[in-house]
Amino acid sequence: MINDLKELTLSVCGIVRTVGSYLREQRECLSMDEVEQKHSHDYVSYVDKQSEEQLVNALRKLPVKAGFITEEKTVSYQGEEYCWIIDPLDGTTNFIHHYAPSAISIALRWGDEILLGVVYEICADECFYAWNKGGSYLNGTPLEVNKEDKIDKALLCLELPYDFLKYTPMAIHLIKTFYGKVAGIRMNGSAAVALCYVAAGRLDGWIERYIGAWDISAGLLIIREAGGLVTDFDGNEDCLDEDDIVASNNTIHADLLEAIRSCPDTVE
Repeated sequence: MINDLKELTLSVCGIVRTVGSYLREQRECLSMDEVEQKHSHDYVSYVDKQSEEQLVNALRKLPVKAGFITEEKTVSYQGEEYCWIIDPLDGTTNFIHHYAPSAISIALRWGDEILLGVVYEICADECFYAWNKGGSYLNGTPLEVNKEDKIDKALLCLELPYDFLKYTPMAIHLIKTFYGKVAGIRMNGSAAVALCYVAAGRLDGWIERYIGAWDISAGLLIIREAGGLVTDFDGNEDCLDEDDIVASNNTIHADLLEAIRSCPDTVE
């Protein structure tokens, strides 16, 4: 077991800030000719890949023997006991359009447990981080979820995933359910950052489907350490390996799950 999670977490914070500076520099000179389309409306560039390589190289120098699960698959997981889960640039579509937010997300997983999570939002120079049983922080300041318990006063983030053919019935249902009945509805284009915004009390709830472990692993711990709740669409808190996620300040979680369950069309 790792002896000092706090020290390790702060080391990761230093790494993401360094690579984040690289991302900010590249954002100013990136051409759309250098952007590839992985899937429909899902983009990647050399920036994502080089960011991932830099992160992997830096993490390998830390005093923990761990494998890697990464979005761009520049390295493969070999079944190691500890595992770094990396999204080198969450919010690539935002990034290539010079639209905030975009972020680096890193988590360290041990079995079914996330030991630490770091999300660095490069546009605002905001580093969100947490370690197991150590609390959540933003640039050194402790985080706590908003205590709002009335859904009609809640600010929600309802993301629209790339797999629109499958998700359209749910998206329409959720918008119809909440539009005009909550304080507001937002979409921000970065799952990792949206989770951190819930932890920071900027959002009260967030719903998305068809996402990867690299999108949510760090933010999941950051929310929980800030007093929030994260489950899958069925309300299960054991949701690290699920692709459907509901995150909230805890007090409105039942309202969000009820809205999902009341969708008349099944989402596969």
